[in-house]
Amino acid sequence: MEQVDRDATVLGHIQRLVAEENQLRERPDAGPEEGKRLAHLQVELDQCWDLLRQRRALRETGGDPSKAQVRPADVVERYVG
Repeated sequence: MEQVDRDATVLGHIQRLVAEENQLRERPDAGPEEGKRLAHLQVELDQCWDLLRQRRALRETGGDPSKAQVRPADVVERYVG
């Protein structure tokens, strides 16, 4: 149950990041600082999704989901979708 709770925590964080991202995108007067924050949010979202995928893959293959770790931004940003 604890592992599922951890997944829910990651998903909750993703939801908060997406909400903030949407707010920033809706601002017509957004400046350079908001642009920097938006870029940071996008990287953090990629890291969170990657962490969640790692956890699910470990669980599905009989591994320990708690072994998943947040990968550095430069790693997740090189992934090709």
